[in-house]
Amino acid sequence: MARIVGIDLGTTNSLIAYMEGSTPRVISGAAGGLVPSVVSFGPEGPVVGAEAKSHLITRADRTIYSIKRFMGKALEDVAPEDRAFIPFRLLEGPRGVIQVQVGGKLYTPAEISAFILIELKKRAEDYFKEEVSKAVITVPAYFNDAQRQATKDAGKMAGLDVLRILNEPTAASLAYGLQRKKEGIVAVYDFGGGTFDISILKIKEGIFEVLSTNGDTHLGGDDIDQRISTLLLGEMAQKHPIELRPEERQRLRLCVEQAKCELSSVDRAAFTLPLEGGGSFSREITRSELEGMIREIVDRTVGPCKEALADAGLSPRQVDEVVLVGGSTRIPLVRRRVEELFGKEPHSEMNPDEVVALGAAVQADILAGGISDMLLLDVTPLSLGIETMGGVVSKLIHRNSTIPTSAKEQFTTGVEGQSSVMIHVVQGERELAKDCRSLARFHLTGIDPMPAGIPKIEVNFLIDANGILNVSARELRTGKVQSIEVKPSYGLTDSEVEKMLEDSFKNARADMEQRLLIEARTEAQSVISHAEKIVIEGAHLVTQEELSEIKENLGELKVRVDTEDRHAIREALERLDRSAIGLSTALMNQAVESSLKRKKVSDL
Repeated sequence: MARIVGIDLGTTNSLIAYMEGSTPRVISGAAGGLVPSVVSFGPEGPVVGAEAKSHLITRADRTIYSIKRFMGKALEDVAPEDRAFIPFRLLEGPRGVIQVQVGGKLYTPAEISAFILIELKKRAEDYFKEEVSKAVITVPAYFNDAQRQATKDAGKMAGLDVLRILNEPTAASLAYGLQRKKEGIVAVYDFGGGTFDISILKIKEGIFEVLSTNGDTHLGGDDIDQRISTLLLGEMAQKHPIELRPEERQRLRLCVEQAKCELSSVDRAAFTLPLEGGGSFSREITRSELEGMIREIVDRTVGPCKEALADAGLSPRQVDEVVLVGGSTRIPLVRRRVEELFGKEPHSEMNPDEVVALGAAVQADILAGGISDMLLLDVTPLSLGIETMGGVVSKLIHRNSTIPTSAKEQFTTGVEGQSSVMIHVVQGERELAKDCRSLARFHLTGIDPMPAGIPKIEVNFLIDANGILNVSARELRTGKVQSIEVKPSYGLTDSEVEKMLEDSFKNARADMEQRLLIEARTEAQSVISHAEKIVIEGAHLVTQEELSEIKENLGELKVRVDTEDRHAIREALERLDRSAIGLSTALMNQAVESSLKRKKVSDL
């Protein structure tokens, strides 16, 4: 099989690795293995890595760093403090996707990331003296569909066939060879440049199962640098009351980053920052002072760790191995807090900056057939769900979920006295069932006739290791069950999957608007039915004035429910709801009084 490489596309640095026999190795260039995840645009075109990083000061507004933080995100998702610290300009592009403005051109985060991947690909081709076109790329475990797809898009733009998007904690465990353990629990503590991620994995017979994952998408080495920089800017303002230029801010950030790195191995570090007009700002920082500055940030990682353990139903002592990932785990304070939390010394034999890329190389070798004694778990190429009221899709298993997997969700009926429901299984990313691929239909019958909304129907999706989808539906009150096997569950060509994904992106805004309109109409129709009943049953419980207001608002909702204006429907719903509160309360009180009549306290 063609050579497959493993890539860690990181926030601060990126790496590419391969398997040499049974040992994973990072491919180094002239400047070393790490490629700074920085892209700078100059007259000669884009440059990447160490050369680009050197331009952070000389052309700050044209040099892009930490782009991974913006992958698959909308502009509104970016915190104001992040925007304040970056010298380059972010804009809202089509479908709300972030775009970076460089001069007169606009780039998506995926396009910027593609430049980094092109550099890594070139490094591998120079090393092997042959074309490299297949790769495994890692992402944080919490990355959602949009972020994973953006990563895959970046690979495609770089001329890479991305065979697998691999979770970083799984990659780290593979790098340490932990899959060779017969069984055990592994905690992967990943504190990188832009994010913090904790994953609890269970290993059994070479299979990794993610028991739980937690973290903070806005917590990493960048935040430590910002915290220190902010404190130092306060000191500088007292001594040098001048507004720092973007270049000087970047120089300060780089000085802080270098001092932070030095303090992982020495007790004190110093730097001098030249200022406009001939002055300078000099500062010495001790390790204990640094720890005081960042203790609150490091402590913020403990909460997600405890939550992940609780979700997995485990205590810290039940964890067999702890693996450190990410450059921020070099900080002695971080290592002490991890050891205190889990009660054991974490693995730190491997370079924490390299461990994810090395694990990606192991996964690449598995895909290439080099390692055959491990079960390869595939992923779902498109989301799977069922059609609900109004033709809306409720997704149970999302695209890129590792299989085997299962999911369940409860639904109910929408019609009075309904004795059967039709389960329509669909596949795709669109919001409406008519725009997705229909996989199967079956009926759950024998439901006792009950008012709408009372039956509880649990739908369960299960995809086995062979990619076979089994769908079952159970009415929880009666125990009635119906199931179907969808075989094959996918059966789509790559081009068909790509077309469906393109359609979902192209129509995302219109689809969401249509979904919101349908949901507003469905709710309005249900409220109208309920309101008509209570007006008849409780007319004598409220004043004529209150009853007239309810009827007027009910009439207005009936008119608006068939319009295309979901905001108008929502407004009419709220008005009817406010006017009917008194009647609903009176009816409830009447029902309670009726049920309590002629009953003793002991009966209750």
